[in-house]
Amino acid sequence: MIKNAFLIVGLILSSTLMKAQNVMTPEKLWEVKRLGVIGTDKDLNTIYYKLTTPNIAENGFDSKYYKMPILGGAIEEIDAAHLNAVDKNVSPDGKHKLFHQKVLIENIKGSDVYKHLDKSDVYIYSDLDIRHWDTWEDGNFNHLFYKEVGADDASGIDIMHDQPFHTPQRPFGGDEDYIWSPDGKDIYYVSKKKKGKAYVTSTNTDIFKYNLETKTTENITEDNKGYDTNPAFSSQGALAWLQMKTDGNESDKNDIVVLENGVKQNLTAQWDGTVRSFFWDEKGRNIFFVAPVDGTIQLFKVNYPGKRRIAPVVEQISKGQFDVTSIIAKKGDHLIVTRNDMNHAADIFSYDLKKKNFKPLTNVNHDIYSKTDLPKVEKRYVTTTDGKQMLVWVILPPNFDPNKKYPTLLYAQGGPQSPLSQFYSYRWNFSLMASQGYIVVAPNRRGMPGHGVEWNAEISKDWGGQVMQDYLSAIDDVAKEPYVDNDRIGAIGASFGGYSVFYLAGMHDKRFKTFIAHDGVFDTRTMAGTTEELFFLINEFGGMYWEDNENTRKAYNEFNPINMVSKWDTPILIIQGGKDYRVPIEQGLSAFQAAQMLGLKSKLLYFPEENHWVLNPQNALIWQNEFFKWLKDTL
Repeated sequence: MIKNAFLIVGLILSSTLMKAQNVMTPEKLWEVKRLGVIGTDKDLNTIYYKLTTPNIAENGFDSKYYKMPILGGAIEEIDAAHLNAVDKNVSPDGKHKLFHQKVLIENIKGSDVYKHLDKSDVYIYSDLDIRHWDTWEDGNFNHLFYKEVGADDASGIDIMHDQPFHTPQRPFGGDEDYIWSPDGKDIYYVSKKKKGKAYVTSTNTDIFKYNLETKTTENITEDNKGYDTNPAFSSQGALAWLQMKTDGNESDKNDIVVLENGVKQNLTAQWDGTVRSFFWDEKGRNIFFVAPVDGTIQLFKVNYPGKRRIAPVVEQISKGQFDVTSIIAKKGDHLIVTRNDMNHAADIFSYDLKKKNFKPLTNVNHDIYSKTDLPKVEKRYVTTTDGKQMLVWVILPPNFDPNKKYPTLLYAQGGPQSPLSQFYSYRWNFSLMASQGYIVVAPNRRGMPGHGVEWNAEISKDWGGQVMQDYLSAIDDVAKEPYVDNDRIGAIGASFGGYSVFYLAGMHDKRFKTFIAHDGVFDTRTMAGTTEELFFLINEFGGMYWEDNENTRKAYNEFNPINMVSKWDTPILIIQGGKDYRVPIEQGLSAFQAAQMLGLKSKLLYFPEENHWVLNPQNALIWQNEFFKWLKDTL
């Protein structure tokens, strides 16, 4: 404990960020409370949420629970026992409860196959799906159970029996993957009932209906070959869910589909956008949803026609420089939502549907933000090399002086098809970066949702093509400003953003003075040989590396960063997680080894127990300090 305390004190004292006490620092960022909504009571009078705060000394997190009137008012701290009031997993008649737990279905560990060799640690595989995200497959599967309320878990009934399939889905699924029918007679759940190679090359999840009386299961989305997720019933018994059509494409257009009396309707098919999450109104006539648009995430509404012969119409109902990240409830003329922006972590807001305005219901980090000078976030449009208008976020340091010159960072977003919106990250935090005196340039380059389905799709099978020109168009345009120091420009990014950094390092024509790549794809061939979700790679690259077609030739040769290493001439910091099975360890190690053998100033930051992200507080604080130390040394 004493050793850890000295480590923490040393980090704080050594940080270059402590020079100015009134700006965001890594230490302040890791004091920010993280709000998570748990739910509301059935009468929509009370909302329950938790606040999670990093505990640096213990390298963990502390959580407290609260409740407040749903339209705002006095906030009361409660203990976890009170959360039973918002348990959606209890059946409508109050008799049964849904829950999930792991069940050993297959013998994969040596100690399961050879019972007398119980100290062995070998894994035995005969098919793919050997690991996912940050966990090796060990023969245990998430299964869905129901039991009588008050009974222990051992009395629960496994509705999936001995099936080698998961519910909730790996790696991030939770109890949003299952619900009760309004009459409590059926359970609806999401599962991808595929095995081995079929599992890792497909996105075909389905929604299944299990009847408690007959113990039979029906696939209600068998006709759709892509993702079917997030089932939710209206008050009138209509079932809605989110649907992607294309098998293998995890970033396909996400639509709202409704099933009622055997008839399915796609409510958003004709709308040029993609849905993130949705919420039924109390009468079952409208669905409110959130979706990316123009570099933000906003509230939308679509009507549900039912049997009426009218077309569904999508309407955007909020605007502003922020992200609406979820819809919690509807109370009268108010939607209760969570909202954040680049300078502020999430809080709960009420949105007045008549007045079209937001009212904050919580302000959980007021003590931090009220004492901190925050950056200015500007929206800019840049003409791309193919003549299109691209949105670029420019984040300026606190107390920005246009008569000074500032070092500037080009930020490359991951995904590759995730929105570069007004998100608030605890690692890639633009407010923190700008607060250290850097201008941040964050382009909504090709592949970003929120600018139409075509713009979103154009990055697939073209990783090293137009998107790289989009990056250069953005930084070249902002670099014309007199306050940009053109001798101090860097490029940074993670995942696809890390790929972008590796690729730009071989073709940037002296634009950049330093690079930072976190868990980036360095060699598309070895990536194909070791990543776990092969459907992503096959969709993005057009096939495996031994297949010969126009797309694979580009992906594994022309657009492969490893083939451009001989042109690297710039300092680079490479960060790699040891348990990153999405972009596995050989990517970062190969890139670092290449930089070292080329004689470039380079550093490797290796986190053996972290996955594609950095989640442990002390590791995260070191990440931030090393990030800014590198920029200070090389920019």
